[in-house]
Parts: sequence; structure tokens; C-alpha cells
Amino acid sequence: MTDEKPKKRMTKRSLPSDVKTSIKASLAKKGEELVVLDLRGIASFTDFFIITHGNSSRQNKAIYENIEMELKKENIKPLSIEGRERADWILMDFGSFIVHVFSREAREYYSLEKLWGDAPKHAY
Repeated sequence: MTDEKPKKRMTKRSLPSDVKTSIKASLAKKGEELVVLDLRGIASFTDFFIITHGNSSRQNKAIYENIEMELKKENIKPLSIEGRERADWILMDFGSFIVHVFSREAREYYSLEKLWGDAPKHAY
């Protein structure tokens, strides 16, 4: 007998509340082609990636600011935020999940969805 538990399948309903809040906050600012990658069992540094893009640096900043504001209401603060100045790729590290807000071009270039192609994925 093994102690391994069967792997739970990721569903939109089963996502942690802070991930759901981030998704709603991103979509409220018109984040496009939002995807959640379930990295549990694949990566040791985080459980989820939230990936989206905007159409301008101004929109990318609005997306990141709204996510930060909505999570702050729940007393959740990022461990770090990178890329705010250029807003071509804003990375918000919350420990158990990481939010990536890209420009369309940077998203295509870095192609995180392909890089982490083994991860279960939900699109919004």
C-alpha cells in the first residue's frame, strides 16, 4: 500500500479563493486570454500560474493594480512584484501562485503556456 493520494483534477470551482480573486480582478480590467496553469506536482516553487495580457502598458498596469488592490482587501500581499516600470511583463509572486501580466508580444515571445505544456490548464 502506498500513502499517495489520488491527484485531484483542477476545476474552476476547486481553485483557491485567492486565485479566483486574482482572476476576477484581471477580467474586470479586461485581461485577455486568461489561463490558469496547475503546477502542483510539476514545479516546487509555486502551485499555479495565472497568465493574461493587455493591449497597452497602461492596461497592464491597471490589471496588476486591480489584482493587488482586490487581494489586499483579503489581507493578501505579494512577496514581490517585478516589471512595473516597463509593464511589458509584470510578475506578481504570491508564493502559492504567480500572476503574469504580459503585453501581447512578450506573451508570444516567452510562451509560458508552451514551456509548461504538461500542466493542466483552464482558460477564461
